[in-house]
Formats: sequence, structure tokens, C-alpha cells
Amino acid sequence: MNPSETFLIAMTVIFTVPYLAWRLGNTDYWAPLVVVQIILGILLGPGVLGAFAPQVYKFVFTPTVITLLNGVAQWAVMLFVWIAGIELDLHEAWHHKREGGITAGLALGSPLVLGCGAAMVMLASSTGWIGAKGHDWQFVLGTGMACAVTALPILILFMEKLEILRQPIGQRILRYASMDDVAIWGVLALILLDWERVTRQIGFLIGFVVCAAAIRWIMRKIPERDRWYVGMIWLASCGFAADFAGLHFMVGAFLSGAVLDGRWFDQKQMDLLRHHVLLVIMPVFFLSTGLRTSWSVGGFEVFIAAAWLLVAAVLGKLAGTHLAGRILRWAPGEASLIGWLLQTKALIMIIFANILLDKQIITDGTFTALLLMAVASTMLTIPMVKPMMGRMQALFQRAF
Repeated sequence: MNPSETFLIAMTVIFTVPYLAWRLGNTDYWAPLVVVQIILGILLGPGVLGAFAPQVYKFVFTPTVITLLNGVAQWAVMLFVWIAGIELDLHEAWHHKREGGITAGLALGSPLVLGCGAAMVMLASSTGWIGAKGHDWQFVLGTGMACAVTALPILILFMEKLEILRQPIGQRILRYASMDDVAIWGVLALILLDWERVTRQIGFLIGFVVCAAAIRWIMRKIPERDRWYVGMIWLASCGFAADFAGLHFMVGAFLSGAVLDGRWFDQKQMDLLRHHVLLVIMPVFFLSTGLRTSWSVGGFEVFIAAAWLLVAAVLGKLAGTHLAGRILRWAPGEASLIGWLLQTKALIMIIFANILLDKQIITDGTFTALLLMAVASTMLTIPMVKPMMGRMQALFQRAF
């Protein structure tokens, strides 16, 4: 069978299996289609399908097919991160800087501290968690930040589902997540700082500032229909430059979107693009992510590590929002609602962990533990938030 045919078999599997599991299993309440796709990606990977049906796995996921899938996945996730960067509303965040800064800082800082503590315990228990090129501080900070991440695109999807996205409470939560997004990518750039290539990385940052000013000037001058195409050129160029500098193409993708103003693009078209990227090509990223999972440290140990990280992530996020609620004098129950909605980690955390794995800061075993933690954290969100909503309708109209 030629590579094109095998590739199309793999694509058929990627779209068919998660859809049937989601639709026939009626999982939408606790596991939306995005989450099901991530879970099925793990199950179709070498750790599960490769272990129980190795011939099937080797027949479908040949090295050539995996290379093709990785190429599609790379572009898919660059597009998704670019959209997330554009959707950051830094002007609005600055307008509410005190309230947003306190909440975002505590919602990020608390799970970060607990996650770093969990990472230290993992390091002390085994050397199988840290990658070949990772330093202890990179592993600890990277794992801690993975526990603190909130996935802004998934948060948007969940709040649309809960019908609070356009309400004041939804816009407040978006501000908190947006401010945390900036910190997350800043910490990632710090972790990836390569002193052997620091000149190249400084050159990238200087060049990026100059080019960002130029692209903003161009975007103001051209019609909106051209901005989408120019945006793709800008995205690919920034991804290449960041990767060449030793940061990562994903850092470039996020920065390329963050310097663009969302008001330059029609909001409905941007929403449609995000949904279409999720529908058409992001499932390939989920599958390619699953192909990278491993239980080499030991299956039981991976699950223990995932549970340990989940506790750090959930307790840290809730502790941070409750402390913010006390400082800002929120209404009863408000901190819990916000804390649980900020638990959504799938996608951005997976992207973050993929970068750490690419740079050999973490091992396949750590990546698998982080992936399981992200899936569990995201699956907890809707079941925990939905019962609160009936008791808190008045809160949804409150704005700072």
C-alpha cells in the first residue's frame, strides 16, 4: 500500500473514532469532542494501541505517515496559537489592571508554586522524568507552569457552551486568562533561553520588534480581506525566525498573533476560523500528540505522577482565586466558579508540554503524566461549574 493510501486511512481513523465515541457515548457533558479527541489520541498511540495491537499500529502509523501527520499538526497548532494571540485584549486588561493583576497573578502563582513542589518530588523519586538536555530548574519551572496553565481557546468554547461568554463574568474570566497567557509564554521563553545561541535569540527579539511595528503599519493600510492572507505570511515568518533562533516556532506563532489587534479582523470570521481549525486540522494534532505518549517510566508511576500534578494544579488554582476573592471582596461562590473555569488546560498545556518534550527538557513519561493531568483537569470543569450556575445567576451580570 502506498504512503498516500496509508495516510488517508490514518486520517479516516483520526476523524471517525473520536466522533463515534463522542456522539454514541453522549459524552458532551463531561468530555466535549475536543477532550475525546485528545483521549483517543492517547489510546491510538504506541503506549496503548502499539502495545495491544502492534501490527495494526505499525500498519497505519508508518514512519512516513507520522512525518506527514506531524507536518499537518505543526501548522494546525501554529494557527491555533496565532488566533489565541490575536484574541488577547491587552487594552482591556490594562484598564482593569488592579483587579485583573491580583486575580491573574494569584490564579497563576499558586498552582505554579505547588506544581514546582510536585516537580521537585518527582525529581527526588526518579531521574526518569527529566530530559537529556534539561536542567533541574528548567524541569521544575516547566512542570510547575504546566500545572498553572489555563487554555484560553478551550475556556472560550466552554463559556460559549455555558452561555456566559458575552456576559460580564465571562469577559472578566477572559481577562484573567489572557493576562496569564502572556506570563506563560514569557516563562517559556525564559526556559528556552539558550546561552550558546543567546546572540541569535536577542537578534530575533530586536528584529521582531522592528518587524512588528512594520506589520502593524501594513495591517492598518490594507483592506480586511487582505489582512488574513498577510497574517499567514507573518505567522509562518515569525514561526521560522523563532525556531531558527532556538526558541521554538510556537513562541513565534504566539508573538505573531499577540502584536495584532483583534479589532482589525471581523469577530464572527475569527470565531469561524477558530471553529474550523478545531474541526478540520486540530484533530491531527491531538493524534500526533497521542503518538508521543509513553509509559517507559512505568505505567503505575505515570498515573501516580499525573494524580500528584492534578492535585497541585486544582488546589493551587482554587487557592489562588479564593485568595483573590478575599482581597477583592467577591460574592460568595464567585471564587469557586472562576477557579474551576480556569482549570481548563487541554490544548495550551499540551502545546506547552510538546515544546518541553521537543527541547528534551522532559521525557516521554513526564509528557504522558502532564497530558493525563491536563485531560483530567479539563474534564472536571463542566461537571463542577454547571451545578453552581443555577445558584449564581445574579453574579453573571456583575462587572468591575
